Amino acid sequence: MFHIVLVEPEIPQNTGNISRTCAVTGTVLHMVRPFGFSLDDKHLKRAGLDYWSSLEIHYYDSFEQVEAAYPAGRFFLTSTHATRSYGDVAYQDGDFLVFGKETAGLGEALLTRRSQDTIRIPMRPGQRSLNLSNAAAIVLYEALRQTGFTGLL
Repeated sequence: MFHIVLVEPEIPQNTGNISRTCAVTGTVLHMVRPFGFSLDDKHLKRAGLDYWSSLEIHYYDSFEQVEAAYPAGRFFLTSTHATRSYGDVAYQDGDFLVFGKETAGLGEALLTRRSQDTIRIPMRPGQRSLNLSNAAAIVLYEALRQTGFTGLL
């Protein structure tokens, strides 16, 4: 089972889409406050549709709380500033895939502190970034592919 960590997500539709992806793949979702929306937001609920009951979700007040809860966890932080491609990682069951907020990413301090754990999705030069829910699905499905899609049909 993999873990997706959303650090300060801002757009409810992206979080809803990621929640749905987590539910259908058995991936645990971890959300770090503050959020740019209410958890009661109709867009969040609509994007996740009827998958909320199939989702394991945990809430935190900081990324450091996530790290403390899983001290032996392997964390891969996505950033357009990273040099290593997400495809160059040998993923293992239980890995954490970390994504930052839509407007600012994960922040320089965290990326500097965990620079050895950063990954990127290759893109054409001059392009800013992919949509957050698309990026999460791309990286998660590569991790699932590498581990044989265990438990999925």
